[in-house]
Amino acid sequence: MRTAYPAGREILGRRFSGRSWVWLPVLALAPALSGWSLNAVAQKEDSREAAQVLPIPDTVLAPEWMEIRKELQVESKDTFGVFHEFRFSDRVEESGIEFVHRIVDDSGKYWKPVHYDHGNGIAAADVDGDGLEDIYFLNQIGANQLWKNLGHGRFRNMTEVAGVGLADRISVAAAFADVDNDGDADLFVTTVRQGNILFENRGKGEFKDVTSESSLVYSGHSSGSVFFDFDRDGLLDLFVTNVGVYTTEQVGRGGYYVGVEDAFGGHLRPERTEKSLLYRNLGDRRFEEISAKVGLVDEGWSGDANPIDVNRDGWPDLYVLNMQGNDEYYENVEGRKFVKKSRELFPKTPWGSMGIQVFDFDNDGRMDIFLTDMHSDMSEGIPPLFEKLKSNMQWTPSRLDVPREQSIYGNAFYLNQGQGRFREISDQVGAENYWPWGLSAGDLNADGYIDAFIASSMNYPFRYGVNSVLLNDGGKTFRDSEFILGVEPRRGNRTAGPWFELDCDGKDKTHSRCGQRSGRFVVWAALGTRSSVIFDLDGDGDQDVVTNEFNSEPMVLVSDLAERMPINYLKVKLQGERSNRDGLGARVTMQAGAQSYTRVNDGKSGYLSQSRLALYFGLGNASLVDRIEVIWPSGERQVVSGPIQANQQLEVKEPGGRDSGSE
Repeated sequence: MRTAYPAGREILGRRFSGRSWVWLPVLALAPALSGWSLNAVAQKEDSREAAQVLPIPDTVLAPEWMEIRKELQVESKDTFGVFHEFRFSDRVEESGIEFVHRIVDDSGKYWKPVHYDHGNGIAAADVDGDGLEDIYFLNQIGANQLWKNLGHGRFRNMTEVAGVGLADRISVAAAFADVDNDGDADLFVTTVRQGNILFENRGKGEFKDVTSESSLVYSGHSSGSVFFDFDRDGLLDLFVTNVGVYTTEQVGRGGYYVGVEDAFGGHLRPERTEKSLLYRNLGDRRFEEISAKVGLVDEGWSGDANPIDVNRDGWPDLYVLNMQGNDEYYENVEGRKFVKKSRELFPKTPWGSMGIQVFDFDNDGRMDIFLTDMHSDMSEGIPPLFEKLKSNMQWTPSRLDVPREQSIYGNAFYLNQGQGRFREISDQVGAENYWPWGLSAGDLNADGYIDAFIASSMNYPFRYGVNSVLLNDGGKTFRDSEFILGVEPRRGNRTAGPWFELDCDGKDKTHSRCGQRSGRFVVWAALGTRSSVIFDLDGDGDQDVVTNEFNSEPMVLVSDLAERMPINYLKVKLQGERSNRDGLGARVTMQAGAQSYTRVNDGKSGYLSQSRLALYFGLGNASLVDRIEVIWPSGERQVVSGPIQANQQLEVKEPGGRDSGSE
């Protein structure tokens, strides 16, 4: 088993000896705070005045282990074969983005282990047709926000004009896709028990709610959603994952449904099951729910999903994540039905799957699968320097409800061996990390190999958790690089922020945090990320990262790669004709000299998110592309002959006219 940081030796003057060492107290799914590692509570003598935060100990704002990890990671650079001499800087202030994510009280003042702490997605698309990708941030309490890209890293709030705020709903996930084949980005949003929503883009980024006429009116505990053309009729179909019942009928502050106390045991109760839903696109923005009709009946506690054509027959299959139990894989039989082949292809899956990305890790032309596992990590607390180890899984078998031999207790990386065979190699390639939600994949250093950004954390009432950046070292292994690239520590070395306020002389005097205290307090907690999207937000040719945080402002992580060195890349924007307009499901292979690169356009940009973005190909030292081959969902095989000059966006239009679609 691979570990990034050595155990049983002296590190920077400290002696460590395996997982028994505890650097910080951490509680797994327990409501009590863990001392200084989690929060600071401040009291002002005159409780009639606004609550103030007294000076916070360095142990809160600058945990000592962070510096240790940074030094160890920087020391490891000598073993890298991958280019890493560039950095990200958080330019949220310079960007003009003023969105702040806000949480329900179940994740703050009245914290309980319930699915609200899974947070929200973030999606990107050019919604107004100006050639620049805009950003949609989802929220729990308060409005979602759509920010218009003005170019050069600047943004303006266009939520009101667009009409997509949904301030009266508890949102979860978003997916941009052209559902009516008219050339612009429509938007689908999931919510908790307040109805999912389909917005039609009427052009120039003005949206209309067409949910009722679309029949996408399901109201429950929905989570992720993904558009894909499962029957290859040129119209994008929709799969919506439903977690299962985790709320009561009580309504809390802000209009959310208060969570049940035993939310994470609820998957064992049949009455709390909510089936995920497959909708067929009938045209004219109308959908029909057909899950049972085609045999795609998934009853797991599913938070997200991803299409992947495992058997390369041209029909998109579906991998569905289960956040407590086995993941499921459904093979698409010529668009007529789905057949469950989960254990045949994936005998062992992560027990607590949360995020997924499908990409070609080693440039062999086969799509590999990277899965993150949050809930296995929640079964035990481990010290920060041992986060590259798999979980020991402390919960009892009855709680697991899955035979131990069928589960991986941590992240999984399935290397595609061809002919429907996968080999799980997460530890061999360094894909493990701690408290991961989802991941975004992209070529961060433009060398032709896909890297990963893993949004990670737990926030209140847990210690700080770092986001992970894994640089792909030539398709052989991932290199931990978040400190090397400046992603950690965060801007201003911030690891904590104000979480909620208590009036211990008034309405909150019975709160568990008040105890014998009197007066007004501000409780602080660890900051943390939930979702991310990777794209070139400032138009300089390299890949940047934007995050959606939990109860805080986003990070706008701008890369300086293009400033540090000349880079070569090609962006490919697809336009389907007989296929769906977005070209979702298309397979693109690019030949540049002796090197070949393959991308599949699935739109899956991160946790709880699907975006409408051009495919990005880093080209390493190659300044010319010799050949591009596109296999469209229609089955059309198209070749674009070179030489094609690097450092541009190339639009590739499918040959032939449209014979299906809508007005």
